[in-house]
Amino acid sequence: MIPRYARDRMVDIWSPETRFRIWFEIEAHAADAMAELGVIPHESARAIWEKGRNAKFDVARIDAIEREVKHDVIAFLTHLSEFIGDDARFVHQGMTSSDVLDTTLAVQLSRAADILIEDVDTLLAALKRRALEHKYTPTIGRSHGIHAEPTTFGLKLAGFYAEFQRARERLVAARKEIATCAISGAVGTFANVDPRVEEHVAKQLNLTVEPVSTQVIPRDRHAMFFSILAVVAASIERLAIEIRHLQRTEVLEAEEFFSAGQKGSSAMPHKRNPVLSENLTGLARMVRAYAMPALENVALWHERDISHSSVERYIGPDATITLDFALARAANVVEKLVIYPVRMQENLDRTSGLVHSQRILLALTQKGVQRERAYSLVQANAMRAWNGEGALLDLLKADAEIARVLKPAELEELFDLAYHFKAVDIVFARVFGA
Repeated sequence: MIPRYARDRMVDIWSPETRFRIWFEIEAHAADAMAELGVIPHESARAIWEKGRNAKFDVARIDAIEREVKHDVIAFLTHLSEFIGDDARFVHQGMTSSDVLDTTLAVQLSRAADILIEDVDTLLAALKRRALEHKYTPTIGRSHGIHAEPTTFGLKLAGFYAEFQRARERLVAARKEIATCAISGAVGTFANVDPRVEEHVAKQLNLTVEPVSTQVIPRDRHAMFFSILAVVAASIERLAIEIRHLQRTEVLEAEEFFSAGQKGSSAMPHKRNPVLSENLTGLARMVRAYAMPALENVALWHERDISHSSVERYIGPDATITLDFALARAANVVEKLVIYPVRMQENLDRTSGLVHSQRILLALTQKGVQRERAYSLVQANAMRAWNGEGALLDLLKADAEIARVLKPAELEELFDLAYHFKAVDIVFARVFGA
């Protein structure tokens, strides 16, 4: 994580202070359950809460202890005992480090998912507003980067809206997948900690019980979580790439908002570059990169090892912080996107009517011309138009074989742009509802 691409709310989830606070809450909730089961005295459980609830954990002190004991949870428990005193002997009864670490990670990732879902909601709102604004704004659809047939800019944005709606559903599923609690002790057998302790802690932290934890929560859950983040990032890149292409000087159908005082180049004063979309492309690459080590973490040795630990110390904060920043930036880009309908129409007209070639082909076949012959007739005239010999409509009218089948008025009707937009309402209803 670097501050340049980080927002405070997500960063706070991963701070040492937050992590140690969650560690304490897990231990204190477990102590409550153990007191109810008669494992530790009730007054000791109350003392743990009373003395630890308002304690300000000293990160530097914990780090200093860890340098000596070479174990982060033991370092924390040692520091905690400095607040709690004699009752600290009842902390961590029957538990193992993974009970604390894995359950804490589940809490952190769940909180991160909540923020990411809110981020997607903000992006969805921006996409919907701009899609409705440009529902019928004609633009050229492209396949292979080449002019294909007319569409509307609203349909383009509706497609992105539908994609990020799926992203939201996936994030909800990812949150559910990751939100499990493990308080099962060494190798997950509950030999020294009652399963009811786990149930209590899970309930207090709004988690579900991990069915079989083997001392660690199975890492297929984490692999799924980070893979879903990677898919969301890929959708961000697709949106960013579209904007970058549309902003190219030769296209210039849309561009990022260029604020007063902004400068695009240290050398060329005229430059207005799609820097935010380019940044989103790079950030998406980073988030996707975190999916692979998460997948490789699934295969741990036997009941546990810690080969996953160093990986998750990186990817937990970095993937969520980066995606949070990227989603917020994407929403801002869409909200402020400058759109040029006149330029879109100019680009539609640039190919002298070639975008209507399929309608001519279909009309000829419906008049009895064999498809291969119809295709040859239309393509021959289309290539002449492509080479600058005239507008496609004029060339078709002058083609004797075509003129025997389609009257001039019939040909003109086939060049009606509105024909391509007759299903826009249906698509919008599917995407946005009635």
